Amino acid sequence: MCEIWTMGEMLVEMMRPRHDMRLDEPAEFVGPFPSGAPAIFIDTAARLGHTSGIIGGVGKDDFGKNILDRLRKDGVNIDYVYEDDSSATAVAFVTYFKDGSRKFIYHINHTPAVHPEIADPENIHAPEYFHIMGCSLMISDSFRDRIINTAHRFAHCGAKISFDPNIRPELLKGRAIENVLGDVLENCSVLMPGIDELKMITGMETVEDGIKKLFKNRKLEVVALKKGKEGSTIYNRNDQVDIMPFQITQIDPTGAGDCFDAALLCGLLEGRSLLEAGKMAAAAGALNVMKLGPMEGDISRDKLEILMQEQRSLHDD
Repeated sequence: MCEIWTMGEMLVEMMRPRHDMRLDEPAEFVGPFPSGAPAIFIDTAARLGHTSGIIGGVGKDDFGKNILDRLRKDGVNIDYVYEDDSSATAVAFVTYFKDGSRKFIYHINHTPAVHPEIADPENIHAPEYFHIMGCSLMISDSFRDRIINTAHRFAHCGAKISFDPNIRPELLKGRAIENVLGDVLENCSVLMPGIDELKMITGMETVEDGIKKLFKNRKLEVVALKKGKEGSTIYNRNDQVDIMPFQITQIDPTGAGDCFDAALLCGLLEGRSLLEAGKMAAAAGALNVMKLGPMEGDISRDKLEILMQEQRSLHDD
C-alpha cells in the first residue's frame, strides 16, 4: 500500500550546460538525467519517507534503465511501470536563458511515456493522495483520459486528488485550458499553481479574486500559490500563511516546483500546520535547485530539517 501515487510521463532530460545556448545550433549537452514532472515529484516523496508509487512507461533501453534505477534506489514503487521493448524512452531537450526563461523540445508522443500498458489501477489500493501534473494532461487527449479515469477510480475509493497545473505552452498547443484541465480542477482537494497559472485557470486579474473563485469548489481544501523568488502563500478556507524563500545559491531551477509539491503533501499527510508544511515544501524546492539536473538535489528528511533550522537561525539573528 502506498500513501501517494502519481501517473504521468517518465523521461530523461538532456540539458545545455550554460545559459543562452540555443537548441538549433550544434553544441554539447549534459545528461541523461532522470526526469518527467511526475517522476521528480514521486521520487521526492519517497526520499522524504512516504510510501510512493508511479504509473507510467519507459522503453526497455538504457534511458529507461536510467530512470528506473533512480526510482528503485530511492524507494519508489515501480510495479506499474511498463517497459516497452518496441519503442524508445521519451526524451526532453532543454536550454536556459539569462532572463530566466527556458525552452524545451519534447520527444514524448508515440513513446511508452504516454501509452503505458499497465495493469488495471483497480488492483492498486487507493492512496491518501493521487497527484496529477497538468503537463501530463497536455501531451495527448488519450493519455489525459487515462489519467482522469484513474483519478476517478482512486477518488471513488477515498483518495484525495492533488494537482499542479504545470502549464507548458509547448504541450498545450493552443487548446483551451478548461478543456484540458477542467475535470481535474473540479475534483482536486489540493491545488498548487503559480501566479500566472492561477490567473489563467480562474480568468481573474488579481490573485485575491482568483483564490476566492477557486474556493467556490467545495472539494478544494488547500491552495499552495508558488511565487518564485518571493516564496509562496498557502491557503485553506479559513487562513493563509506566507512562506519566505530560502537563501541559497541556485544552480538549476528545473524540478523545484515538483519537489515543492511532494514535500507539501508529505507535510499534510503528517498533520503539520499550513506553515510547517509550506516550509517543508520551500526547503525541498531549495535543495533541488542547488544541483544541476531535475532530480539531483540532495533531498532527505535530515537535509530538509537542517535547512529549515538554518533558516530559523537566520530569522532569529
